[in-house]
Amino acid sequence: MPLELQHQLNIKKTLDESSKLDFVASLRAFVLNDMANKMRSRYEDKVEPTFERKHKRKPESGTEVHKALMDEQYFQFYSSMRCTAQRMVWNSVIDPIERNYDSLSETATKLIDADNLDENQSLEIPRNVSALDVHLSPGGYSKEYNDHDITTGAIYDNGLAVFSFGMMGLNLDDIGMSMANYIRHTFPDFKPEKIVDFGCTVGHNTSALAKTWSDAEVTGIDVAAPLLRYAAARSKSQNLNVKYSQQDAEKTDFPDNSVDMVFSSMFLHELSAKVRKKVFKEAYRILKPGGLMLHMELPPADQLGAYDNFYLDWDSYYNNEPYYKGFRAENCQANCVEAGFAEEDYLQFTTPQYTYISDDEYQQKINQDDQDMDDKVGRLSNELSWYGFGAWKNNG
Repeated sequence: MPLELQHQLNIKKTLDESSKLDFVASLRAFVLNDMANKMRSRYEDKVEPTFERKHKRKPESGTEVHKALMDEQYFQFYSSMRCTAQRMVWNSVIDPIERNYDSLSETATKLIDADNLDENQSLEIPRNVSALDVHLSPGGYSKEYNDHDITTGAIYDNGLAVFSFGMMGLNLDDIGMSMANYIRHTFPDFKPEKIVDFGCTVGHNTSALAKTWSDAEVTGIDVAAPLLRYAAARSKSQNLNVKYSQQDAEKTDFPDNSVDMVFSSMFLHELSAKVRKKVFKEAYRILKPGGLMLHMELPPADQLGAYDNFYLDWDSYYNNEPYYKGFRAENCQANCVEAGFAEEDYLQFTTPQYTYISDDEYQQKINQDDQDMDDKVGRLSNELSWYGFGAWKNNG
């Protein structure tokens, strides 16, 4: 059966709807595991040797691997199936959301109050959000169908439950829990009092930050009001003290040197290079001396081999992720330094999944010396780890 959301906004599904969700989740698991493994085998057994005979060398970049695979029938089949499955994820959740919308909206309205949601109706929604159906999601993230609408938030939350086929934790917060607990264990003296989550969507990871540092003041910001309304109701239903504010991470209303931690998850790759630079500088501006900027993303291209770069950049070509490949080509440390962080204060790491093991087991795993980058980083597979990078704002 598909994952049931762990809060009051979970919607009732018919048996047919549950079966459909289960099928789509299983299809995505088949495409991203079985078919992906088969495609890699076809590449290694056929495509790479053919390329090597012709060029007297192996492909040296993800772009070369992609070009070499373009005429391979299995690659075409894989890409078609993956795009189809992606669209099916969103389509599979729309019917039960529409059928339950009145009760869902009523529940959300009762949970939202002025203490945990601050909307800004005058905020101009950036074109990368308003004009793009990112991840092939119909209407993108900011589409509003009525006043005080939460549709896109409901689609995102329910869609992620199907999309992740059980690989992101029961509360869909494994990324946030894993990243936060890596910092908690590695830097035990760091106890942030004020945390801001850039590009928080519906607050999966914002909530994880609030759980990890329960005494902290946690705020999630995003430009899309329908996501934030849903996020505010979602967190309140889980008795989490989180505030959501409609702001653009390029220019927030937080004062200089006022925040202990700036976090984001899978956010930077949805921004243009120009905007990313502004976001890094904004994080530096609002951080207190000794504060931490921390981002979860997929690893940079220069830290992976040619095939893995092709595989991770697939989304840039076929999944409405136009900025993703460009982001992965950048140097994360250089971006931090350009924003004002000292080179020696940069950090990067990989972390195992926190929500599937005990806290003691997790600590043992991150203390091991074999936490290297590999082809499992960031993939939804049976063995998964997350990549994080960031920098401390020094006291100078």
